[in-house]
Amino acid sequence: MFKINPSDAQNVHDLRMMAKKRLPKWLFEFVDRGTEDEVALRNNRAAFERIKLKTQVLVDVSKRDQRISLFGKSHDMPIAIAPTGAAGMLAYKGELALARAAKAANIPFTLATGSTTSMEDVANLVGGTLWFQLYMWSDVKLSHMLVERAKRAGYEALVVTVDGPVNTNREYNVRNGFTAPFSYNRKNTLDVLTHPAWLLTVLGRYLVTTGMPKRENYPTELKERYTQVSSAERKTKNDSLSWDDLSILRDMWPGKLIVKGILTPQDAERAIAKGADGIVVSNHGGRNFDSSMAPIEVLPGIVDAVGHKTTIIVDSGFRRGSDVVKALALGANLVLIGRSTLWGATIAQEAGVARAIQFYHEEISRTLAYLGCNHIAELNRNLLEFVDTPHMPLAM
Repeated sequence: MFKINPSDAQNVHDLRMMAKKRLPKWLFEFVDRGTEDEVALRNNRAAFERIKLKTQVLVDVSKRDQRISLFGKSHDMPIAIAPTGAAGMLAYKGELALARAAKAANIPFTLATGSTTSMEDVANLVGGTLWFQLYMWSDVKLSHMLVERAKRAGYEALVVTVDGPVNTNREYNVRNGFTAPFSYNRKNTLDVLTHPAWLLTVLGRYLVTTGMPKRENYPTELKERYTQVSSAERKTKNDSLSWDDLSILRDMWPGKLIVKGILTPQDAERAIAKGADGIVVSNHGGRNFDSSMAPIEVLPGIVDAVGHKTTIIVDSGFRRGSDVVKALALGANLVLIGRSTLWGATIAQEAGVARAIQFYHEEISRTLAYLGCNHIAELNRNLLEFVDTPHMPLAM
């Protein structure tokens, strides 16, 4: 009941279903779902289905190689692990599992501001290619403190999330009783009790070691436990930020500066003008603004505008290696993977994350073969066809 063999999963969808069985509903839906009517969440996936790949036959593809060079470093795959603040709630110290699997696969790992493992612990206990994701809070001095900590800890890139000026409207969290601070009621208590594997191996393990987890990267005065009345929540959004704030970060940060949450060529241009080394084309996995465009839809226009000037990363909705290949063929340099590796961590810690990464590696390799390509650099838009995909009834 408590141990799951990740080799029983044959794809990311299997990992998701295994995680769904293991997790309380309120926690699973917090990660899995979108916002409001979930139009953006569905469209993120539908947009991939509208892109088809053209096969090429009778090509020697026996020397397929996924390695890429990014910011002057070689990586074994064109993916990185995205910042996901819930990792430490899905698995005990889940950020360490994600970081270890990323290091073993020689891909970057991005630690979230809201993680339950400190940036110093991840750096000291794991290492590898580490990026730190930053939210700019209403008191920007608190965010600047995190920048200094990340600098001292040796993080190579600062990923500044800019697409959340206000709180998002995830109504299901309220219905499920998942609020800040988190408080147990009859409904969610029963939910926890009926998921004993998570209760004992995650929540129970915290309770007998460190107590209820905290957001360990928050400043000391804001580092409350999940069950405490939060003074931090009022400070972790900032609707008065401007491009000048990005200029200040550029002056503070000696490493690579990446701006996450770009969806227009105009904002991409502005980010570069302010000193960004890279951008992430993202709609936050469909979790913030329900009327947003899918990143894969706007990616071609952004690549055309700034692809020759900067490194372009993309996320949101990626579930298969073929999705990754489509983004690379459109001109992206790297894809961030979020939910997929979280499901892996949920069911089997580092081994589960490694299994998720393995799926992407195998699927990217297989897709390259069908396209007649041996290297990522051979991918281009000539291999793509854009089609309308009407709803098709399921076969009876």
